[in-house]
Amino acid sequence: MTTVPEVAVRAVRTSVLEDPRPLLELLPEDDALAWVRHGEGLVGWGCAARVELSGEAPFAEAAAWWRAVVAGAEVVDELAPAGLPGTGLVAFGSFAFDRGTSVLVVPEVVVGRSGGRTWVTTVDGAPLDAPATPVRVPQRLELVDRSAGRYTAAVADAVARIRSGELAKVVLARDVEARLDAPVDVRWPLQRLADGYPGCWTFAVEGLVGATPEMLVRLRDGRASSRVLAGTLRRTGDAARDARMSDAFGRSIKDLEEHGYGVRSVVEALAPHCSEVDVPSSPFVLDLPNVLHLATDVTGVVRDGSTSLDLLASLHPSAAVCGAPTPLARAVIRDIEGLDRGRYAGPVGWLDARGDGEWGIALRCAEVDADDPSRLRLFAGCGLVEGSSPEAELAESDAKLLAMRTALAPPA
Repeated sequence: MTTVPEVAVRAVRTSVLEDPRPLLELLPEDDALAWVRHGEGLVGWGCAARVELSGEAPFAEAAAWWRAVVAGAEVVDELAPAGLPGTGLVAFGSFAFDRGTSVLVVPEVVVGRSGGRTWVTTVDGAPLDAPATPVRVPQRLELVDRSAGRYTAAVADAVARIRSGELAKVVLARDVEARLDAPVDVRWPLQRLADGYPGCWTFAVEGLVGATPEMLVRLRDGRASSRVLAGTLRRTGDAARDARMSDAFGRSIKDLEEHGYGVRSVVEALAPHCSEVDVPSSPFVLDLPNVLHLATDVTGVVRDGSTSLDLLASLHPSAAVCGAPTPLARAVIRDIEGLDRGRYAGPVGWLDARGDGEWGIALRCAEVDADDPSRLRLFAGCGLVEGSSPEAELAESDAKLLAMRTALAPPA
């Protein structure tokens, strides 16, 4: 059980900001926080309040801490009548996949943009302007991969367990170490991810940086939505061939089976909180620069007053990042994966004073080594079902690692 620190009363003010610069260009090198898609979203810096959480059920403790922050804050929100997402008091957060450390941070300054409107929120009169320093560009990137052999062996073990009937699906992850010539300036990979993957949610929270295509839950005005991704195909670079592959991909029995487990787990988690849950009859193919995914958007009308943190407690971990049945899959992951995932594959995003927010799954990401910020761990995971093969899953994980490898690399 985490001891939740007391939070001082704080003055919070949101006002219109006339600044046309891209959000990521506003960030300082230190304490950068980000949640951006298609040029809109939130960025922040500084630390007005912060809590670390540990254990297997951090969401209730996070919610208690957040209620204390909200209760003690005096908020003046000039944009409240507009109903824009992310005005007023906001916290960024990143949660561990399993047993690690989770964190919520209230920035001193948040700049948001939605529908072409830009605003700034400051806490306790913090100055708006962050130190304007040039982005430090890496000159050398070295990748150290010690996981490939271990990963294929773990995949073979997991598939054997699935074929024996022990479980239906499990997601196994691997990591690769990236070594730079100097401490990483997270603004460098952030900008490259945002440029290369504009349809993903590009994020940075306390040393975790990435661009996720998967929205675990968005809650706004009582309506919840979740984008489920499960089933992946590596692009070939040949547009005509990729188009043919995409058409066949949507009919792949193996990939549809894997995808179905993910959708069902989200529906079952949302159903107790919602008066209705809508699920499309079939997935669509999400086309990204490096891979294709099977995707389904699930929506529901929340009837029990749950906040986004409450919904996270029910949703995480979904079958898309853990497996099915979830308790058995988690036990298998602990037994054979041989990896401390940290905050990889955990929820990452933000919430506001009402409890609304957006929480993705921390995929296509890297975590900075706190002791040596010139080193990072890059993560990728694959969902395994009866038809999976170690060689194919290793190749799929390589495709998923490509986003962060490219984002960290020196300019061509």
